[in-house]
Parts: sequence; structure tokens; C-alpha cells
Amino acid sequence: MKPTHIEHIGIAVKSLEESLPYYENLLGTKCYNVEEVKEQHVKTAFFLIGETKIELLESTDPEGPIGKFLEKKGEGIHHIAFAVDDATAALSDAEKQGLLLIDKVSRKGAEGMNIGFLHPKSTHGVLVEFCSK
Repeated sequence: MKPTHIEHIGIAVKSLEESLPYYENLLGTKCYNVEEVKEQHVKTAFFLIGETKIELLESTDPEGPIGKFLEKKGEGIHHIAFAVDDATAALSDAEKQGLLLIDKVSRKGAEGMNIGFLHPKSTHGVLVEFCSK
């Protein structure tokens, strides 16, 4: 389960259209990819900073995970994602260590990644994602 690097930091925003100019100015770079992930009810926008990405997340459904997050907590950091060789194997290793899982096996995410989440109840309040290609 050893991560190779931080793959991305996910930030929930109310509107990509309103948030993109701010982040482009702040980061000094343009967004390189906007993509909708229908299964997760989210539209994403990515920035590359060194080896790490910043992922902006806009809900496409108020009942989806980002919609619920925004309703409860407002805009802000949603999760941290670690790159691993195999997301499903990393989830299995985490479960063997006693961590609670949101996903038992990886599923498809943005940019063709295989993703899976650990439950924040067992990660000191941080939503952790594993990503693999």
C-alpha cells in the first residue's frame, strides 16, 4: 500500500466557472482538463503543480457526494489522493490494517484512474483516496 506520491488534492467548489479564474491566477497556470464523471455526480477540473494535481470538484447533483459535502461543510478541501500501484490492493491492505473502507474495490474515476476511498472515521477525519492507472 505504499504511496509513490500525492496524486492530487481534491477541493469542492460551488462553481467551476467561478472558481477556475481564481485558481488559474493563484497557481499561475491554466486548467488542463475539465471532465464530468457521471457515476459520481461531479464535474472536475485539473491543474498540474509539479508532480501533484489540484482537482476542483463541482457537484452535478445535490444528492451526490460533493453536493452533500458542500451542503454540510461548504467549499474547501474534500480529500487527499495518493498514487499507488494498485488501488484495489491498497484498499485490501488498508482493511487488513483495520481501516474502514468506503470502497471495497476500486472504481473508475476522472482521467481514467482506478480510485477507492478510505472512510474518514478511521483516518483522523481526512477522506483518503487511492489512485492507480
